[in-house]
Amino acid sequence: MQHDRQQRIEEGRESLKRTARKWFSISEDVASNDEIRSRLLAGGKITGTNMCVMICAIVIASVGLNTDSVAVIIGAMLISPLMGSILATAYGAAANDGYLVKKHLSGFGFQIAVSIASAAVYFLLSPVKEATAQLIARTQPTFFDVLVAVAGGVAGIIGQTREDKANNIIPGVAIATALMPPLCTCGYAIANGKWHMLLGALYLFVINTYFFFISATVVLSALRIPKVKELTEAEWRKRQGRMIRNTILLVLPSIAAVVSIYLS
Repeated sequence: MQHDRQQRIEEGRESLKRTARKWFSISEDVASNDEIRSRLLAGGKITGTNMCVMICAIVIASVGLNTDSVAVIIGAMLISPLMGSILATAYGAAANDGYLVKKHLSGFGFQIAVSIASAAVYFLLSPVKEATAQLIARTQPTFFDVLVAVAGGVAGIIGQTREDKANNIIPGVAIATALMPPLCTCGYAIANGKWHMLLGALYLFVINTYFFFISATVVLSALRIPKVKELTEAEWRKRQGRMIRNTILLVLPSIAAVVSIYLS
């Protein structure tokens, strides 16, 4: 009797574990590796079309920041193609493909330069020079922004790796992680010589980009994306050490900002 009762308890535990694994599995409805690769790399391509769309997004976001309009800023975030370059770079990192990482990083750097330059031109021409609440909000990043970027990266890459592409995850992630507004704020700071705002906006953009990239890379690795070359134990430890170091260096100022807000 005691033995049967113990066996039923063990079977119940195993059944509960299997159910929990199924509920929280990210590989349940995952697309094929070929589909994931083509989808993510296509999203990271730098073409005339997405550059035109990006400049339109810059103008829209700059107008929204300049006029303190949240709705206009959200519209810019929805059409911005910046997230595609980060996910393509994350795929390259997860696949241990140095060529892809360099290719999409350089493309991403070009997009950043064009974004800041275009925003700076807009704010130079704009008659409204006063820093609005929306502009100031992009210059005071905290640890909460780190949490948003991590959650956004996980949700974003999960949404992009499903069999069913028709989901509402990506638009929500684009709004939450807010890559475009900090770059436009950098343009405002350059155009108006407000260098303290430039540093704050750049820091927010780096936080959003880095933690979005890291979390997306971790999820892709968990999905066992095929690797171009396997890392040796020494190479893996070196990469892990760099990730931990960079994470600590980026997180510390944001934690200090939260503590400062709490104390004040």
